[in-house]
Amino acid sequence: MGSEKKPTIIITGFGPFGEHSVNASWVAVQNLKRRDLLPHLDVHIQEIPVDYQEVSQIVPNLWKEKNPQLVVHVGVSGMANKITVEQRGNNTGYERLDVKGQRPKKKCCINDGEECILSGIDMSQVCDEINKAENELEAEVSHDAGRYLCDFSFYTSLSIDRSRSAFIHVPPLGQPYSEDQLGDGLAIAVSAMLKQLTDQKSS
Repeated sequence: MGSEKKPTIIITGFGPFGEHSVNASWVAVQNLKRRDLLPHLDVHIQEIPVDYQEVSQIVPNLWKEKNPQLVVHVGVSGMANKITVEQRGNNTGYERLDVKGQRPKKKCCINDGEECILSGIDMSQVCDEINKAENELEAEVSHDAGRYLCDFSFYTSLSIDRSRSAFIHVPPLGQPYSEDQLGDGLAIAVSAMLKQLTDQKSS
């Protein structure tokens, strides 16, 4: 049993942008890895710049190189005060400029792609796991990931494999959760997602 291969998971966070000179998403992802909160998994973490061109290259490369069982993108939302789990990604409407002052050509993620793609993971079940855990964390499901780099990265992964792609928005640090709490929340969410995928395989 000791030599059994651990499932490979990719978790990404974003670099600084706008008023988020410290991006809570990357802090939370690093916290999860540093504290080894998912010891039963082979966790690869990656910081992604808030840059459309970079995301469109980095995300597919991660899928190709690691062949992961699950990819979870994490981003910060200044409007969130709970852990917010996204159910779908959108292809069009990318008007906002990235950190390099660019936006995608045709303001879309993938030319002639589906307008929106639903993740095969039931995010309401993921929220239930976070909400019933013995901590102060609260989670909710969202159906609009915001038409910026968060949504863009999520849709990119969904277009590669919608059954194994997820996105989580976290609030800024201290509003209201600490770095450790955010790390804990991500660990619960990832475990819940992986359990769903394992249950689907065995059913």
